[in-house]
Amino acid sequence: MPTAAQLFVQCLENEGVEYIFGLPGEENLHVVDALLDSPIKFITVRHEQGAAFMADVYGRLTGRAGVCLSTLGPGATNLMTGFADANMDHAPIVALAGQGATTRMHKESHQVLNLVNLFSPVAKYSVAILEPNIIPEIVRKAFKVAQAEKPGGSFISFPENIAAAPVGNDSVPLKVQGPLPPDPSPLKVERASRVIAEAEFPIILAGNGVVRANAGRSLLNFAEHLGIPVATTFMAKGAVPSSHPLCLGAIGLQAHDYVACGFDRADVVICVGFDMVEYHPYLWHPRGDKKIVHIDQLYAEVDSRYILEVGVIGDISSSLDRIAERTVRGKTLSTCALRELIDNELQQYRSDEGFPLKPQRIINDIRAVMGEEDILLADVGAHKVWLARLYGCERPNTCLISNGFAAMGIGVPGAIAAKLVHPRRRVLTVTGDGGFMMNSQEIETALRYRLPVVIMIWNDQGYGLIRWHQERRFGRSGLVQFSNPDFVRYAESFGARGYRVEKASELQPVLRQAFADDTVAVIDVPVDYAENMKLTEKLGRLICPI
Repeated sequence: MPTAAQLFVQCLENEGVEYIFGLPGEENLHVVDALLDSPIKFITVRHEQGAAFMADVYGRLTGRAGVCLSTLGPGATNLMTGFADANMDHAPIVALAGQGATTRMHKESHQVLNLVNLFSPVAKYSVAILEPNIIPEIVRKAFKVAQAEKPGGSFISFPENIAAAPVGNDSVPLKVQGPLPPDPSPLKVERASRVIAEAEFPIILAGNGVVRANAGRSLLNFAEHLGIPVATTFMAKGAVPSSHPLCLGAIGLQAHDYVACGFDRADVVICVGFDMVEYHPYLWHPRGDKKIVHIDQLYAEVDSRYILEVGVIGDISSSLDRIAERTVRGKTLSTCALRELIDNELQQYRSDEGFPLKPQRIINDIRAVMGEEDILLADVGAHKVWLARLYGCERPNTCLISNGFAAMGIGVPGAIAAKLVHPRRRVLTVTGDGGFMMNSQEIETALRYRLPVVIMIWNDQGYGLIRWHQERRFGRSGLVQFSNPDFVRYAESFGARGYRVEKASELQPVLRQAFADDTVAVIDVPVDYAENMKLTEKLGRLICPI
């Protein structure tokens, strides 16, 4: 007679799970043993946070829930940061944690926490398995909820005595099914068409919902047909090719950036697949004087600066196509002046020989080496801001940025997941020295599973983004400096390749060599973050050209 753990694994197989990222522990051993006979590949990590980040990025790239596993107590709490990151960034994830036997959960007991209550505030669904025969329902619901728009996290606590219990042969996985997004209301389509047709200067704000819905082609057709410029959130970079004349680039800074000039001028903002968690409306709609058209699969969040003129709910591609069909506009808006500002900022640093390297020069060199399908994953820090502003993307999900929860440490484990999903693409993670040291132990995981990724460290021996905020707000900084190990020798101690860039002209050749090595490579790049405050001062003086 099969055990509950074996039934659980059968249910995971039924959901199409390819990988489980995690660590074995005493209270999850029955599940681990059942996985030994399963086609699901278990990726043994060095820290549970890394496992959750891997599941996070897997879910974002595939649209299918990434799965991570821990033991009870400290193992489960270590999952929390990566799990919360996935939930707030709307990446589907299912986390499983072992738990103490139900016979000791009612009292003070070694390593036992109320995990269901712990995960509930950061999950769409949080549940404990208390009867073996309900496993098929729990697993099916966990995946259905995690993958439903807007995607997020499901958490399952699995007590060890329940995992070991026998189940009847009549307990089997449930059929996998889910609803399709509805067609948009014709009345709402007509109203949106009228608002857009009457607009003097409309602008499109595309969010990550466009990427999740694979609606990039429809968005581009919509923008071209109506001649409306497109700005994207950080997580939607590539939804419209950055080289396209109507692409304004990414918006997301609290400072008044070039792209914000378009929003200053706009009388109608067309929000498509917009996740408010990325860029709050008070930053781009401070006076509340613009008409907002909301196009998404779900109803709009309530916010005093996000009061709709019309909301079109349904399949995003269908909504865009139908609105475009019914809308006639007499002119295409010129945004050349804004695009020139952004392009010129990159061009003027293309050959800059300063050392340490300026962020703009580093981004130029990365873009020169990376192909259109290659994947860059940005960890969280000052470098994220520069990459989000200036790194051009021609395809969605080729520049991965955590921007809802924005958790440091995602870079190295996230790159591992990206390489598992896309083994034929080159994968580069750009991380600060602070973020790198949070999960650098996963270098060993990448090497063990022969996953060649390149890790570029922007090295300033401090928490550069916090220093930037301190200098901007208080005119001074402190308590953000630290020292680093020798990153070249550190990489080599794992068996990886290590490189240190010692002048600007070395970066491109070193990056090309790191990819050619076909193993894990770490590149130490000293960065000049004096450019941070220069950018703040320049944007503070910005006079909009449109």
